[in-house]
Amino acid sequence: MSIKMVNIHRKPVVYRQAVAAGEIRLRPQTVERIRRGNVEKGDPKQIAIIAGIQGAKMTPRLLPLCHPLGLESVEVDVKLKDSVIEVQAKVVAEAKTGVEMEALTAVSAALLTVWDVVKMYEKTPDGQYPHTQISNIRVLRKVKHEPSSREA
Repeated sequence: MSIKMVNIHRKPVVYRQAVAAGEIRLRPQTVERIRRGNVEKGDPKQIAIIAGIQGAKMTPRLLPLCHPLGLESVEVDVKLKDSVIEVQAKVVAEAKTGVEMEALTAVSAALLTVWDVVKMYEKTPDGQYPHTQISNIRVLRKVKHEPSSREA
């Protein structure tokens, strides 16, 4: 069996949308530091939004068999809970193939960025991360239909 990119040349261009989500568990003190705006590298929420958008756009460079798509919209939402930050990404395109990998990549990039921005507060004295955990990355919803019946 050979490795190859799937041939989609005969598929029609249709409206595509995917919503993905995931979360990162942090120490409650770290989440409180974020709420107070006391993170040395800057606001993790805002940095994660930018990273998520960039991640969606970079998906075909990271995943070797993923088709490059002209994304029309990428929205990333970041919510703080007591000891968890939730990230949700919505990606839209008119394309021959779905955008779920772009949505998953957006969520993953955003969550990894949060980790990077707050890692100094999460580390133990010996450099370990016993409380920090990225989890539950998943596709929540996919939409596919003719462009004339676009969903907002």
